Amino acid sequence: MERPGVRRHKTFEGIYWVVREGEERLATLSQDPGTTVYGEDTVRIADKEYRVWNPYRSKLAAAVLKGLSNVPIKVGNSVLYLGAASGTTASHVSDIVKEKGRVYCVEFAQRSFRDLVNNTIKNRRNMTPVFGDARFPEKYRSIVQGVDTVYADIAQSDQARILSENIEQYLSDNGEFLFAVKARSIDVSKDPSTIFRRERTLLEEKGYKVKEMIRLDPFERDHCMILGSKR
Repeated sequence: MERPGVRRHKTFEGIYWVVREGEERLATLSQDPGTTVYGEDTVRIADKEYRVWNPYRSKLAAAVLKGLSNVPIKVGNSVLYLGAASGTTASHVSDIVKEKGRVYCVEFAQRSFRDLVNNTIKNRRNMTPVFGDARFPEKYRSIVQGVDTVYADIAQSDQARILSENIEQYLSDNGEFLFAVKARSIDVSKDPSTIFRRERTLLEEKGYKVKEMIRLDPFERDHCMILGSKR
């Protein structure tokens, strides 16, 4: 049987391809070897453990596979993650920023937050749990510092407004944001493409630069990922 191999993603720092039985799969280098977060496959190569990054479970992985031109999350970065849930994608972000980075994980649902704290964050020193409502970013000002990136994955009808208020509070002037738009959470009666264009326009009207917008089908139906910056 052929041994598994690994190679760095040619574009994105901290992201890898693991090759096993002739199949390439997206992965990150685990910051908590020996444990899994959501039952993901792991591959051990040269005394290092890589976690397979499932695009059907992570919108960021889906965006990478759909051709996202830039992932504004790098080694040593600080990231404000809105809607961290139990930490599926946030744990991969933790792997990418490594021990010198920081991931502030904002979650308001009690059960998800409990899973985040008790399972995902327990052995990951670069993750800070924030039990808070992303609609009121001023309430976690004492915990969250200025960040390089804001990542938003929130199921609210006013997703763009919530993202904007967090950007104004925490994102550095040269920082960037990733916005996972859930069309059905905004308006179930309208075509998702219409919703995506509207959310993009809302961000642009607030003065933000939208650099890219990618639909996430077939990994996530009725979702898109928007990459943007303050200016």
